[in-house]
Amino acid sequence: MGVTNRLACYSDPADHYSHRVRIVLAEKGVSAEIINVEGGRLPPRLIEVNPYGSTPTLVDRDLALFESTVVMEYLDERYPHPPLLPVYPVARANSRLLIHRIQRDWCGLADLILDPRSKEAARVQARKELRESLTGVSALFADKPCFLSDEQSLVDCCLLPILWRLPIMGIELPRPAKPLLDYMERQFAREAFKASLSAAEREMR
Repeated sequence: MGVTNRLACYSDPADHYSHRVRIVLAEKGVSAEIINVEGGRLPPRLIEVNPYGSTPTLVDRDLALFESTVVMEYLDERYPHPPLLPVYPVARANSRLLIHRIQRDWCGLADLILDPRSKEAARVQARKELRESLTGVSALFADKPCFLSDEQSLVDCCLLPILWRLPIMGIELPRPAKPLLDYMERQFAREAFKASLSAAEREMR
């Protein structure tokens, strides 16, 4: 007799916020039923558990969580090994601040570029800003295997979906961004990252 997953994740297979959560699930080795939500077709159960009908949404028995950072932190606490946030309060706060900065500085630009409703002039400007910003911080990736850390963290889980989508955003990083390009090569080769990819994401590169 089959065992039904009690953990379900409503996920947009092309969306970088949903991708974050799938990376965390893969890093933790947690088995969850991934329910693809595409083209605005919302399953009735998703509308029932999430008043916004947004993705990603995680359902764990009677608990329903949405907003990707809330979901990621819940998974990190619910399945503590391997930890994806530091134990100590100062380091943990710094990780949360980095996630906030990725959200503020890069996710907004990526959202604008990827939204087909965006005006072309705005998209061109956002591409330029994102490319220059990523190139400008490239040196930060030189000394550690992960982003400012020796260990994989939720910060990487937020950043990698953006970096994976650079080709479909029309962004090619220049040669001076080599430390960042090396980081991307290392990270994209990891088994957990490869396991996190939807079919739609595999076609992006």
